[in-house]
Amino acid sequence: MPEFSDVPRDMDVLDSILSKETKNGFLVDVRLVKRPRQYEAALFLNGKYKPGPPVPRPLDNPTTDASHWMGVRPSVGFSPEEADAITDEVMSQNRLRRLTFTDRWGREYDYD
Repeated sequence: MPEFSDVPRDMDVLDSILSKETKNGFLVDVRLVKRPRQYEAALFLNGKYKPGPPVPRPLDNPTTDASHWMGVRPSVGFSPEEADAITDEVMSQNRLRRLTFTDRWGREYDYD
C-alpha cells in the first residue's frame, strides 16, 4: 500500500475507490477509510490527506465535467458517475457491516 501523509490518528486507510490525474497534474486517490464508527471516503492528493466531507458533495453550479466535490483547499471535482461510485462504495461497506453512516461534516445529507 502506498504511503500517505497527514492521515488522522483515528483513520485506517483501506482500498482505493477511484484514482485519476487532474488537469494540473495532481494524482487524486479517493480511498475507503475506517473511522471509529463508520466507513468513509477520504481524498488524497499526491499522497497527502485533504480534509473534507466523507462522501462527495453536490456543486452549487455543476458543469459538464464536474457535478460533485471533495476536499478543502483545494477541492477536487467529480463527474456524476465518479461521485456515485464513491458514495455507493461507502454506503455498501457500512450496510454490509450494519453500521449507520452519519455525515458530521457540515449539514447532513440523505444518501439512501
